[in-house]
Amino acid sequence: MSGHSKFANIKHKKEKNDAAKGKIFTIIGREIAVAVKEGGPDPNNNSKLRDVIAKAKANNVPNATIENGIKKAAGNADAVNYESVTYEGYGPNGTAIIVDCLTDNRNRTAANVRSAFTKGGGSIGTPGCVSFMFDNKGQIIVSKEDCSMEADDLMMIALDAGAEDFSEEEDCFEIYTAPEDFSAVREALEAENIPMADAEVTMIPQTYVDLTDEQDLYKINKILDLLDDDDDVQNVYHNWNE
Repeated sequence: MSGHSKFANIKHKKEKNDAAKGKIFTIIGREIAVAVKEGGPDPNNNSKLRDVIAKAKANNVPNATIENGIKKAAGNADAVNYESVTYEGYGPNGTAIIVDCLTDNRNRTAANVRSAFTKGGGSIGTPGCVSFMFDNKGQIIVSKEDCSMEADDLMMIALDAGAEDFSEEEDCFEIYTAPEDFSAVREALEAENIPMADAEVTMIPQTYVDLTDEQDLYKINKILDLLDDDDDVQNVYHNWNE
């Protein structure tokens, strides 16, 4: 799976302004609420909550914010119930886009997502229309800047814990797992005090689309920016080779 590093995009997103940081807090807050509702507030007995906490820490969410989110979700019987919904569609030049949302209002979310695609010259498709072009994988990014461990040693720790693949990029190491093995691999790295720039179960494109036309670049950025501004949108996956 080597040849396309996600690390530069992660760094770019984390260096964005406070509005982007607020979006990350909103995303993780909703994921905490869902994880607590599904498996309880104790991360020792809730692997999904452990994964969300790890994701929060990788995104520099303060411990107090994480703890308050867990307490709020556990102690509020009248808390908002978020529903998971996924949309699939096409951007310019046939780029494939998947949008994962957590929402308390499906109609609002559907209208906003459809509007984002339309304004960027794209279109919403039927469920499954593009997801077959992606693989559902656990992905862990380790920055070389933050990790002094030799590549072979890091690879052995990851593979021994159940990772499927390991690749070395110019500025990072990328580790891939089956979704069901993600928690075990992440926790093995955590036990070795290996800092992770990003760790999540995600959708990895099988192939990438290059966009060179200025109008196409404008359109894809329009779609992605509008989706990024929508608080109901948790994750956006695409096969544009940025």
